[in-house]
Amino acid sequence: MWRWATGAVSGLVRQGAVDVQRAEREIIFPLRGGRLGIYSADNADSVRGEAFHLVILDEASRISEEAWTDAIQPTLADYGGDAILISTPKGKNWFYTEYQRGLARAGEYASWQAPTKANPMPQIQRAFELARERVTERTFRQEWMAEFVEGGGEVFRGVKDCAIALWPADPKKLHGDIVIGCDWGKSNDFTVFTALDSQTMRVVDWQRSNQVDYALQSQRLKIMCDRWGATLVLAESNAMGEPVIEQLTRMGLPVRGFATTATTKPPLIEALVVAIEKREISYPALPELISELESYEVATNRITGRPSYSAPEGMHDDCVMSLALAWWGATQGRQQKAFAYEY
Repeated sequence: MWRWATGAVSGLVRQGAVDVQRAEREIIFPLRGGRLGIYSADNADSVRGEAFHLVILDEASRISEEAWTDAIQPTLADYGGDAILISTPKGKNWFYTEYQRGLARAGEYASWQAPTKANPMPQIQRAFELARERVTERTFRQEWMAEFVEGGGEVFRGVKDCAIALWPADPKKLHGDIVIGCDWGKSNDFTVFTALDSQTMRVVDWQRSNQVDYALQSQRLKIMCDRWGATLVLAESNAMGEPVIEQLTRMGLPVRGFATTATTKPPLIEALVVAIEKREISYPALPELISELESYEVATNRITGRPSYSAPEGMHDDCVMSLALAWWGATQGRQQKAFAYEY
């Protein structure tokens, strides 16, 4: 890209209208005060503190989500800048989530997709046809058809079939008990609250936050509980969860803890898998939730034979865990034996 950019302005350089800073990989346009910079995503911190009108990410799906959210996005704040994300898909990672926002026309997002076959150049057309015969179906669909292909260990099926719920306007019109599933996070992970109507098994409220202290998270959870009259809050008790649960108990919330371990996590996730496959649960079409569900993976321990569920490397599973806890609480939560720990 740098070689192409410098070649494109070589004539302007000879005229003295453009200044090329090779060490910084920047092209300066003194007359209009503009500049073009080339950066490597291997060192995303190199853009911190910069301010851009436009950022173009090439092969965006290969860039980590943290580089995009923590380093690159803030560079657009000063000028209200735009971003163009270009990439071959790589499973259903964060780039898939951003693509889904565009399909849903969320905010100012828009998405496009074009297979290699859409390129009119004869040699590209020829390469496309040769690839169809020489590579695996999965590779062909992802690399040549630009399709978001499921990973080999996908867990949830029929995710979008259940994404049909609408947000209720009036809590008084709900007839079932409301159960809230809580998965905690603060810095690297997200805190997610999922409120589920235990009669219709419909998600009625949902919150996702990051970089928020636990005191404020507790207050937000209390507001949600009061709004819907929640009868049970099933919250992850691992790590920071235990002291937060103790605080919520002092606040009078109907909270119980669930310790996620290698033994308790499989039945928790598998209960949600069955619910989604049988369409026993419904939720709004939330891009973050759908992305996490569709990319969730399972691996089998070769020694013990036990399944191990997790998000792909570089992705999150907070939405999945919160929804799973809500479902577990609504279906089995009142059975004391269902909890590894109770507060």
